[in-house]
Amino acid sequence: MLFDTHAHLDDGRFDKDRDEAISQCKQDGVELILNAGSNIETSVKAIALSKKYEFIYASVGVHPHDAASMDEETAGVLAALAGNRKVRAIGEIGLDYHYDLSPRDVQKQRFIEQIDIARQLKLPIIVHDREAHGDVMDIFKKTRIKEVGGVLHSFSGSAEMALECIKLGLYISISGPVTFENARKTVEAVKQVPLDMLLIETDSPYLTPVPHRGKRNYPGYVRFVAEKIAEIKGISFEEVARQTLENGKRLFGIEE
Repeated sequence: MLFDTHAHLDDGRFDKDRDEAISQCKQDGVELILNAGSNIETSVKAIALSKKYEFIYASVGVHPHDAASMDEETAGVLAALAGNRKVRAIGEIGLDYHYDLSPRDVQKQRFIEQIDIARQLKLPIIVHDREAHGDVMDIFKKTRIKEVGGVLHSFSGSAEMALECIKLGLYISISGPVTFENARKTVEAVKQVPLDMLLIETDSPYLTPVPHRGKRNYPGYVRFVAEKIAEIKGISFEEVARQTLENGKRLFGIEE
């Protein structure tokens, strides 16, 4: 009944037990997973996983960390990879001003270019935004993002920003940090965002929620994110699971 809308099961931390971890997801109530690419190599791996497991879908994209290595050839490869039937989004793409592993002007250029690819292919985008809220919002407005659609994954902005994004037709995805003690800003965003515009995710193997914080994250732990949202909104876990599943299927065009 749960949809983990953002995981990285291709990550090396799953190399020793990937098949076992994926099998356990089903036992833990995870009905669907979207495995997000972050460069060409991981995008190819995401597609391979989606072909092996019917309930896993993929996205393809170049993360801002790798923006400096992206060129015209990369854009062509991404467009070709996106032709696979299990690819449902362009991402994760965006801006990361925390690590600044690529120059900021290059990050912005590659973000805009990949939004254009998504527009041409009629796919939504999965947005990585870390400490770059202002520039992300500026790019949304410049690129008429409402015509593209997408989601801000592992949302870390304010409730006000979340509501602005919803006006632009973008979903807000909540991950493990909502369970942390210092999550006041994210909790307020969850209160303000209507349930029909929320998604849930793990960002596995990162951002493990309480009570497993400090361990490797995995898609089955998305349950704890849903439980926290239910607590914040004063509704049942079942309602959160059902609605976020439907929201994810709607955004990513999954009809099963």
